[in-house]
Amino acid sequence: MNRFLTRAALGAIAAIFISSAAMADNATLGIRTEPSSIDPHFHNLGPNNGMLGQIFGRLVEWSPDMRTLIPRLATSWKAINDTTWEFKLRTGVKFHDGSDFTADDVVFSFNRADNYVGGNSGFRTYTKGKTVKKIDDHTIHISTKAPYPLMPNDMATVLILSSDAKGTGEKDKNFGVSARDFNNGSATIGTGPYKFVEWKKGDRIVLEKYAGYKGPLAQPWDKMTFKFIKSEPSRVSALLAGDVDLIDNVPAEDIATLKKNNKVTLSQGVSSRVMYLHMDQFRDQSPFVTDKNGKPLDKNPLRDPRVRKALSLMIDRASIVKNVMSGVAIPAGQFLPEGFFGRSQKLKPDPYDPAAAKKLLAEAGWGDGFGLTIHGPNDRYVNDAKICEAIGQMFSANGIPTKVVTMPGNVFFKRANGGPKSDPEFSLILVGWGSGTGEPSSPLKALLATYDNAKGLGAANRGRHSDPALDKLLVQALTMVDDTKRGALLAQATELAIGKNYGIIPLHYQVNTWASRKGLKYQARADERSIGINLIKDK
Repeated sequence: MNRFLTRAALGAIAAIFISSAAMADNATLGIRTEPSSIDPHFHNLGPNNGMLGQIFGRLVEWSPDMRTLIPRLATSWKAINDTTWEFKLRTGVKFHDGSDFTADDVVFSFNRADNYVGGNSGFRTYTKGKTVKKIDDHTIHISTKAPYPLMPNDMATVLILSSDAKGTGEKDKNFGVSARDFNNGSATIGTGPYKFVEWKKGDRIVLEKYAGYKGPLAQPWDKMTFKFIKSEPSRVSALLAGDVDLIDNVPAEDIATLKKNNKVTLSQGVSSRVMYLHMDQFRDQSPFVTDKNGKPLDKNPLRDPRVRKALSLMIDRASIVKNVMSGVAIPAGQFLPEGFFGRSQKLKPDPYDPAAAKKLLAEAGWGDGFGLTIHGPNDRYVNDAKICEAIGQMFSANGIPTKVVTMPGNVFFKRANGGPKSDPEFSLILVGWGSGTGEPSSPLKALLATYDNAKGLGAANRGRHSDPALDKLLVQALTMVDDTKRGALLAQATELAIGKNYGIIPLHYQVNTWASRKGLKYQARADERSIGINLIKDK
């Protein structure tokens, strides 16, 4: 169904809305993005982390607003000395196959995530430099070489699977169990509130309530079906027709109309995700940087922070928020929106200032401009392809002729990431990052720390930004036990990385919108996860 027909038919479809199509104890969720794998360590990606957190458990869980850490598989934690944290594990927990959850499973899962081969794992950001030791069946110690006060935050990221999984299915280098074993269900055995039933790629994932679940998360449904509906109009139509109970990523242009529909309930929340641009900062010759006629250049202007700042000043963030995002976003000048720990009070979104941009380009020796290609996904973030188009037009209007190339996320990320044996393929990309730790250390470590696969630093540093001063400041912040001082150091590091060096160009924070049928309400999440356990019956 095309967009025009959807606009015209919206009111008519709403009139025949079937408010009680779903069975009372079953829920069907229409979600935009399908996980790339059911292997919990394959890819540190939002859709994967959300879906799999219902099947597998973490030691610690975030509240929906990412302000509070909730005990999950761990019931308590404390620092027992300067370099060691003790986690007490929940007793009586069983995996979906009936086996007992113990410290052995935590050690196994942590080591597997830390040494994962293949995929785009990224969990090394949270595992490297840590040693997990079993003390008894329900006690573990996690040690680091220096004090590390963010240990509980990091433990809200790694999913725990059964150590018995290494004895099932196809064997590979990932501690004896491959992504295929999870994807076909043979190893998809967790401790979460829901059990895996099936995954029909391109269509649906089905989960059912685990009767033996023990933990803090809700189990509001007997069965949950996640339907993958990539098309924006089709998701809205599916909700209004009663085919699904909830949709995520509500198109910004539909929000006003849906608000007037008394058969629909909207839920909104500011995301911890910042949309940003990453630029090639390590190659003398960048593959998609050209002269204004499209011919390759032997020098990469993106390596100069004055050029990167000039590009930032060419972006009219207010226009993108108003015209592309229909007002459902907030201009960004750093990693996290107001209210999160460790933000800088000095950094504000750059103004739209083409004159200042052209002056900076002239100072850097690029007064005549150059050519670019911006690459991005077209099915991962809210209006991602449209954002790329808008930025491309802004650059082109200000003397930087820019081509725009977008593609499905599963193709884009493989080409954009690079790895130990390959460089990132693109020169300038649109990406998003949601802080898994609820503060700036996560994006600082993953996006801007000097790339070092062995240390787990720069795991998503697709521009290969490198600044020894930032690396030093980040290490200092990560080992600072005093919260106030650590927050100040993180803010200082952000000011250096973004405000001075323009290691990335922040664009905006997403404001996420879910829509559910009357009688249901979704608890909006700052981490953007669309999960059935947060879809509740509205009292």
